[in-house]
Amino acid sequence: MVKRPTIQDLANASGVSVATVDRVLNGRHRVREETARRVYNAAASIGYHAVGLLRQRVFQDLPHHRLGFLLQRPTQSFYQTLAREIEQAAHANTSSRITAQIEYATASTPAAIIEKLKLLASRNQAIALVGPDYPAVTAEVEDLKARGIPAFSILSDLASGVRQGYIGLNNRKVGRTAAWMIAKAAKKPGKVACFVGSHRYHGHELREIGFRSYFRENAPDFEVLETLINLETPEITHEATINLLKQHPDLVGFYVCGGGMEGAISAVREEGLAGKLVVVVNELTPDSRSALADDVVTMAIATPVRNLCTELITLMTTSIGSEDDAVPGQSFLPFDIYTSENI
Repeated sequence: MVKRPTIQDLANASGVSVATVDRVLNGRHRVREETARRVYNAAASIGYHAVGLLRQRVFQDLPHHRLGFLLQRPTQSFYQTLAREIEQAAHANTSSRITAQIEYATASTPAAIIEKLKLLASRNQAIALVGPDYPAVTAEVEDLKARGIPAFSILSDLASGVRQGYIGLNNRKVGRTAAWMIAKAAKKPGKVACFVGSHRYHGHELREIGFRSYFRENAPDFEVLETLINLETPEITHEATINLLKQHPDLVGFYVCGGGMEGAISAVREEGLAGKLVVVVNELTPDSRSALADDVVTMAIATPVRNLCTELITLMTTSIGSEDDAVPGQSFLPFDIYTSENI
């Protein structure tokens, strides 16, 4: 049985006396903010049982902000990871006390997204969302703005010119990087393909544009096939990949620029084509990690989710109550690249 950390362990970890830890815990006497934060950070790092109480004592005088987040596809491992990192970033924020409300759209339709936005707007001071770009959603974001509720787009931009800001990857560069990998790794020129979830996803469209522009400019010997729509579902992606492989035996590679990569991975495995195609996917998940190890996937381009959530929380809290009418901006994060050699 692992021994639970004691107050002496916490004092040692934070470099203060037991008496000082006691003062922080019980609030009997004022302790310097720097010291109190050091005790709290040490408690979090060693798993001290009263870390919740310490957080309450240390941050009780800070402003309280309620932040809403609208994500997609709750069963996908990527969005599960994103939700966990949002909660951790909110908990770790030291400039304010944050309550994070995370919701999922029941469908990628304007009505479903707007319904959830209205729910989040009734309880929160700022909202971040990921989803397709529809005029009706832009109108709802504009209404939120008029009510003093800033909205941020994450991963894939939407409501451009209306939302407070975008934070995510430079998706055009992501698409070009996927194309570069296929052009460099393919044994000879041939046909290549690209899957997008929907052209309503601005990020997917930019990745497709970048993908095609790289081949057009730097590898004209390759033929880029008509883009395939997979609605980010593994089942559709699996069937489409099987058909693609049968119709184009000279296919040398493809890029799944959104969700649904699990279907492409299973199709390549079923056809016994591991190592024979250059396959690029987005995000490092248990499925893509396993596919990298098995040589089914050549490269995964991943969002630095922890950094994204930390910066997002900062941008959202800063925007609350701000009267700054600056032009809505974009925050591009450097993306991570994974191969079989660095997973």
